[in-house]
Amino acid sequence: MYDIILAFITAFGLTYVAIPSIISVARKKNLVDEPGERRSHHVSTPSLGGIAIFAGVIFSIILWTPFTYFADLQYILCAFIIIFLIGAKDDIDPISPRIKFMAQIFAAFILVFTAKIRITSFYGIFGVEDLPLIWSYLFSMLTIIVIINAFNLIDGINGLSGSIGALICCTFGTWFLMIDKVELAIVAFATTGSIVAFLYYNVTPAKIFMGDTGSLLLGLVCSILAIQFIEQNRILENSSYYVLSAPSVAIGIMILPLFDTFRVFVLRVIRGRSPFAPDKNHIHHLLLDIGLNHMQSTGVLVFVNVFFILISLYFQYLGTEWLLFILTSLALLFILVLLLLNMKKEVPSKA
Repeated sequence: MYDIILAFITAFGLTYVAIPSIISVARKKNLVDEPGERRSHHVSTPSLGGIAIFAGVIFSIILWTPFTYFADLQYILCAFIIIFLIGAKDDIDPISPRIKFMAQIFAAFILVFTAKIRITSFYGIFGVEDLPLIWSYLFSMLTIIVIINAFNLIDGINGLSGSIGALICCTFGTWFLMIDKVELAIVAFATTGSIVAFLYYNVTPAKIFMGDTGSLLLGLVCSILAIQFIEQNRILENSSYYVLSAPSVAIGIMILPLFDTFRVFVLRVIRGRSPFAPDKNHIHHLLLDIGLNHMQSTGVLVFVNVFFILISLYFQYLGTEWLLFILTSLALLFILVLLLLNMKKEVPSKA
């Protein structure tokens, strides 16, 4: 327990102290994110906050993880470094999506094949229990890549990606703490500590953005925690900490980035565009269009994500498929409400 508290404090302290220096260097070297048509900010802002997040997380994990657990974590740290390097390169000197995607595949490969972080069961979804080995590898890599990109896509307004990431890490970390998975709890709370420190500088008016370095790393951490949550839960069937419908509960915990990513990808394909083509159709853009500012939009979406977490935990007894249906229906209802509010707002202007 003390290791976990110290991991949080260490990560928070290092990130909090590092960011002012990073802001200063970024401004001197003109390493800033400029306003633009698809941007939601209006002033040049440094986008290297992910470097401080990475430093806080890595230092804290190495310092406080008990040595007996560290052998399993070395592969996770390797994946962290790959994602950090590709994210930092993109923040400083933009690279092609293809190279970023290849780096994500490499990081996912390390996690799945060496760290054995993979999904082995569907818990009966669509009648599927245990996955054949090859499908387990492929689906696990796909899951990691999807979650990484989901956090990258929602990082569009002040405080959103960090707040949602901290909420998800804290939720998973608490469960890992209760089942005595110290190494995973340290990863979760070290990440939470770094993000909380970063958010101090990221609230409106934002002094710094996390950039791809931060959002990709955050997505990687959450993918690891989500998969391990599903897998560790399988061996706790007779425990009071066993979670019914674990895959659907994991989706409920990460509902905002996952649903928003799925939604915009579908919309882009329907409109004949590449699913990776940037636009302003994300959920946070709908809230901005209604008239909310950045922090109000972030607050609404964090509240919505908390609501979905509570719904997931409360209705887990319904079974994986029914819970997934409820979560999807509620998410669609939320989007419908936002679209109706936008339509209502536009009507007077056309009169």
